[in-house]
Formats: sequence, C-alpha cells, structure tokens
Amino acid sequence: MRRFIKIYMERPELAGIAFLILLALVFQVRSDGVFLGAQNLQGILGLLPEMALVAIGVTLLMICGEFDLSVGSVFALAPMVMGVLLADGVPFILAFPAGLLTALAVGLVNGVITVRFAIPSFITTLGMLFVARSLTVVISGGFPPVIPPDAMPRQLFIAFVGPGDMFRMSFLWFLAIAVLVALALSRTNFGNWVRATGGFLPAAQAMGIPTARVKIVCFMICSLLAGFAGTIQVMRLGAPLPSIGEGLELQAVAAAVIGGTALTGGIGTILGGIIGAVLIRVIDNGLVLSRVDANWFKLALGSLTILAVIVNAWLRKKARAMKVETD
Repeated sequence: MRRFIKIYMERPELAGIAFLILLALVFQVRSDGVFLGAQNLQGILGLLPEMALVAIGVTLLMICGEFDLSVGSVFALAPMVMGVLLADGVPFILAFPAGLLTALAVGLVNGVITVRFAIPSFITTLGMLFVARSLTVVISGGFPPVIPPDAMPRQLFIAFVGPGDMFRMSFLWFLAIAVLVALALSRTNFGNWVRATGGFLPAAQAMGIPTARVKIVCFMICSLLAGFAGTIQVMRLGAPLPSIGEGLELQAVAAAVIGGTALTGGIGTILGGIIGAVLIRVIDNGLVLSRVDANWFKLALGSLTILAVIVNAWLRKKARAMKVETD
C-alpha cells in the first residue's frame, strides 16, 4: 500500500485524472445530466485535438527545458499560408505541406536563435509571437481568403467516425500523434536525451548528448504540431481567420503544468499534458452547461494552474521523504 501511495505521489498526472473524474461528476449534476450525454461528449472530443496537439508539443519542449510562446501565432500562420495558396489555385497536396513547412521553419528559427545566442526561449518566442501573428495578417490582407469548397479533403481530418459518430477524424490523428510522441519520449534514446537536456544541461553535455540539436528538434516538433492543429481547426471552420489561436500558448503551458510538467525541465509526461488539455476543455464546457458566466473561465484556469504547481511540488517532496524513510 505504501509503495502504491509513493508511486501515485510521483505521478502527478494521476492526480489530474482524479480531479477530472471529480469535475465530471460535479458538472453532470450541475447540468442536470447533460454534461456526460453523448451529444455533449461528441462536442468536447471534437474540439479537444485542436488544443491537445499544441499541448503535446509544448509539454515535450518544457521537458527539454524550454518554452514556446509563439505556438498560438503559428497555429494561425500555418493554415493561413495553406489557405492563401488554395485560394490562388494551388492544389491541396502542395498547399498543405507548405503550411506545415512554414511551421517547421518558425520552430527552426526559434531553436537556432535560442541555442546559438544563448537567449532565454521565453524572450525568443515572445518576439516570434508578434512576428508570426503580423505575418499572418499581412499574408491574409486582414481578411480570410476565400477557399473553394472542394479544395480541402475535409473528410480526412474532420469527418465524424466511430459508434454514433462520437469522434472526428481529427481525434484519431491526435491519438496517433500522441502515441508516437509518448513512445519517442519513453522508449528511445531521443527521449532520454530530452529529459537529460532539460533535467541538468551541463551533465547532459558532459555525457556527449547533442543538446543543441535536441532543443532545436523539440522546437520544430512543437511548432509543427501547432501548425497542424491550426490546420485542423481551419478545416472545421472552413476558412483561416487571422485571429485564431490568440491566447492558446498560455492555455497550452497551463495544460502542461496542470499535467505535472516541471517548469524547470526534465520532468513530465505526454499523458500529463493531454490530461491538462482535457481538464481545460472540461472546465470551459462545464461552466457553460452549468450556466456560469463565461468570464469566470480564465479565473478557474489560472487558479487551477497555480494549485497544480503547489500540489505537484508538495507531492514530489512527500514522495522523496517516503523514499528516504523506506531506505
């Protein structure tokens, strides 16, 4: 029993699951049974991938010891590049990769500047947040481009599938990517390098780990997932809006922190980031169904983020104390 409690304390994402179950029960009661209904769950799961994919990338980068505040802008820039090309008659098979390559380029620039000039990634990506958002508006001319209805194969990304049409195709894309990134983090040398780089950089360098390349790759993966998530949202909406993704970067960081990712790097799981994203979507949806003023959402999100940091630090401290006692 003591061993089980210690494992639970060392895995803060498990606390997130417990809190998620508690919130679901509360919102189920407050919404008179609507929250866990098939139609509402369909709505939650249909929108979840657009944020959860960003949270996966941000979680991976935070484990590596860096931040990316530009993901919300990349979320808008990548699909805008695709949308403008589609509006000009470029086929989807070329426009879609062009948007994703744009996202990769932003991640590459973020990584190279951060590593090459030893600038805090907070500053680098804060600047890129404004650069990418400005480019999005300039490319669009301030208005969403008119995309021909049949220019995008929307069925491959947003069509409803599964029993009762419970899921969108985007949810399957999200699951596949989540599994791949989680396996890469937990079962490969690259994952070990990411944790070592974020955990203690001098030691990682002394072991011969190519920490610079590891960080740059993590920046690129983070931006790529943000661009892909934005593309999925644009396919759902039907047009790329210059304003989409505003504030998403902070929600993604909050999701990672709520899921147990350490701000100092080296600690965290992809599952934790996903649980954090689910919690945010559940709170957003549950407050609406409970007829609570939507303006309380940010207060709830901020409070949950602060509480998660406090609880995770306390749990890790207690877990270490238990380890000392059992030795």
